[in-house]
Amino acid sequence: MRIIDNRPARRIGIAGAALALVVASTIGAAGAANASKRQPAPDETGGAARNTSVTKDEQRMLQDSLKKTKAKNVILLIGDGMGDSEITVARDYLHGAGGELPGIDALPVTGQYTTYSLYPDGHALAGKPDYVPDSAATGTAWATGTKSYDGAIGVDIHGDAQASLLELAKAKGLRTGNVSTAEIQDATPAVQLAHVASRGCYGPDSAACGDDALIAGGAGSITEQLLDTRPDVTLGGGAATFAQTAKAGEWEGLTLFEQAEDRGYQVVRDAASLAAVKRANQERPVLGLFADGNFPTRFLPTTATVGGSGASSGEVCQENPDALGEGLGLADLTEKAISLLNEKRAKQGFFLQVEGASIDKRDHAADACGQIGETADLDEAVQAALAFAKQDGDTLVIVTADHAHTSQIVDGATPGLGTTLTTPEGSPLRISYGTAAAGGSQQHTGAQLRIAAYGPGASNVLGLTDQTDTFFTIANALRLDTGARVDWPVKHGEGRGKPWNSRGSGR
Repeated sequence: MRIIDNRPARRIGIAGAALALVVASTIGAAGAANASKRQPAPDETGGAARNTSVTKDEQRMLQDSLKKTKAKNVILLIGDGMGDSEITVARDYLHGAGGELPGIDALPVTGQYTTYSLYPDGHALAGKPDYVPDSAATGTAWATGTKSYDGAIGVDIHGDAQASLLELAKAKGLRTGNVSTAEIQDATPAVQLAHVASRGCYGPDSAACGDDALIAGGAGSITEQLLDTRPDVTLGGGAATFAQTAKAGEWEGLTLFEQAEDRGYQVVRDAASLAAVKRANQERPVLGLFADGNFPTRFLPTTATVGGSGASSGEVCQENPDALGEGLGLADLTEKAISLLNEKRAKQGFFLQVEGASIDKRDHAADACGQIGETADLDEAVQAALAFAKQDGDTLVIVTADHAHTSQIVDGATPGLGTTLTTPEGSPLRISYGTAAAGGSQQHTGAQLRIAAYGPGASNVLGLTDQTDTFFTIANALRLDTGARVDWPVKHGEGRGKPWNSRGSGR
């Protein structure tokens, strides 16, 4: 099914933010009337302008984002590999040149942030910038406020563990959730849950664990640390790793599935079982695992070819019959996580991270339709988060990415791989992948990224920041103690119960 929305776009961009307070006081009913006028065709003067009128809802969203700085809840949504180019590719294909992504493009406060990582101790360039990062280093940056090296999960370049937002939120008594369309052990969800030197340390069978393995005296693999960290709600893929058997510790000899059940987790494996869950808390946390690995993508893949971006006519993306379906889309999981975390009996707020993971994975594969479908999936999750936040009035929503990626909109055939798609207007959309040959993995890029927000504290994303600033934006909005004691080792192999390396709570 094609997702097409040709409604005229009306929103407040970055440049409009400073003017918005004046506009909000004067536009009134006249603004609402103007918003309903016919938009001129793009070939008329002003016909392509996006900022010609402001709706009452847009005024309200901007005012909501400026009037206070503290929030009860924060929802952080990450599009893995979702650079500006990937956003534009999806918007152009799904909604046309004059359209907008109804979730991602709707947030009223927008900025850009830098994403570089650092080289680790022992490297010839230790401590110097690595300008093209991976998801582990970038996730560690926003989760802990600390720059690290590619492959690091929740540790700095010296190997010292750093407290994550999810852990600090738990330490304050907030409810916590972690949702992903990837394996839940993958880098982006893992940075909120675990502290290991190598992102490949998925389970007790992973050779990458090294000194972090329980059997070596470490804190254990990502999956074992997940069970210790104990978010109230965890939803994603990665079930295969839970079939591995613990090699040391209290649950030695049990599979991680058996350990989860022994520790009181509500383990659910399908949409019906998830729908039946009514409560999630520390006594009965929810562990939803809906695929052995990553989730199947929304759209069937397209194959980029040499010269493919020079085609005069394009393809149309097709729905993937193997997609998980109703109840397990990213928007469904986001809504379910919010409903469980915001359960009426719970007076405390919550922190929730949501990842659309396979924008990156399909970009690596030079799969245009794949990455577009996953961007659409994330956009629907953003819409779900915004709907809750607008009704709640005390929730900060942040939408961003971890790193930029390869896909580029071009004007014709390039020396690299390419694909041509047909947009809603019938125009060709030519997409090029130029950082790997056929069969290889397209590279990340080092470009700055969009970060957008709505709700209390949203103004902190304005201008140019670094993704480490996002840690402090969220920590300050939730009033987290960034020097809090958390029951995890500060350095590999040093045992439990030592205080974290602390840092100031200011930006």
